Amino acid sequence: MTSSSAQPSSSHSYPPEPWDLHGHAYVAAWLVPVADLPAPHSPATKAITLFGRGIVGTAFFVYEEPSPLTYDEIMSTVLVRDGWRIRVSITHIWVNSEASRDGGRDLWAIPKQLADFDVTPHVSYSAHGIGSLVLRRVRRLPRMLPAGFRIAQDQGGHLLVSPVTGRMRFGTASGRWTFDADGQLGFLHGRKPLLTLAASPFRLLFGRR
Repeated sequence: MTSSSAQPSSSHSYPPEPWDLHGHAYVAAWLVPVADLPAPHSPATKAITLFGRGIVGTAFFVYEEPSPLTYDEIMSTVLVRDGWRIRVSITHIWVNSEASRDGGRDLWAIPKQLADFDVTPHVSYSAHGIGSLVLRRVRRLPRMLPAGFRIAQDQGGHLLVSPVTGRMRFGTASGRWTFDADGQLGFLHGRKPLLTLAASPFRLLFGRR
């Protein structure tokens, strides 16, 4: 089991884009009533809805060697459209790395905040005061498959679209997601996801070359 906390640092340096990221993740999809749906990060995009519900994604990511930065992360996203192009809008996100926080904000307008994490890989994940995941079963495909998407964020009133490409070994997972009712992801408190997917391992190139 690893326990990690955001620690003060005298340096706020971070690597230039793209970041060549390695690690594993668990991702859940949720249908959330429009009344409870977080607004997309950029007003230039619109949430994709289905019968009065929006599509929210939550994920725990663990970035491992040989990533340029190693850290833990929890995020919540909304599926949006930019015209007719499907994008991912990152509305809430926490990490335990100041360099990741600063780089995410500066390079891609991702609103990263700091949090403390407790992680037992492939068993349990917790971001203090935010949410947790306890896994019961994971089934993985035998090989890595291509993966890619684009995130759409607001940068000073302008839409910034950034590519994410790479390969993942996908799988399905079952487990218990919980969210602090008084936290920023409280709109998911008491809800059940449609499904939970594993991406273990992955290699993602985040940002432009």
